[in-house]
Amino acid sequence: MADQASAELRDAARTRTVSWGDPAIALRAAPDLTGLELLRAILFGDIPAPPMVALVGLEPVSAESGHVTFALTPAEHLYNPLGVVHGGALATLLDTALGCAVLSVLPKGRSYTTVELHINFVAPVTLSTGRVVCDAVVLHAGSRVATAEAKLRDANGKLHAHATTTCFVYPLQSARSES
Repeated sequence: MADQASAELRDAARTRTVSWGDPAIALRAAPDLTGLELLRAILFGDIPAPPMVALVGLEPVSAESGHVTFALTPAEHLYNPLGVVHGGALATLLDTALGCAVLSVLPKGRSYTTVELHINFVAPVTLSTGRVVCDAVVLHAGSRVATAEAKLRDANGKLHAHATTTCFVYPLQSARSES
């Protein structure tokens, strides 16, 4: 019986290959661009997207000042043992959209880091859900703190999750001097 189970596991194995561009390109470009300029350069393919975008399968859709949209098409490699997209994959989508919304309002020479992320998962996401879209908007953009909220919906408008973030805003050069 154990040999049969091992054979079934081996035969059922799946693979996924992920490729990404050099993340150092964005790091070098960032000091000379506003947050929105950086996001649009990534969106239009002028600068490679961060490796996490390719790893998880996130799709940048749009970037405006204070509002960004990302999408994700559920796939088997994102499933947890219960047969739904893992909450961590959805949290990555929400955190990415929220952070990019904050980035979209930052001037040259400023960056951010997430200090708080709160997520409510309200409906499961599966292959049959189809593509989900995450819209994130900035609620407050101060000189040191920014907040944003996001909603994750399917093509029918059904809400699957909503989230808020608090981000710390800081001078970009301080991140370089600390490393």
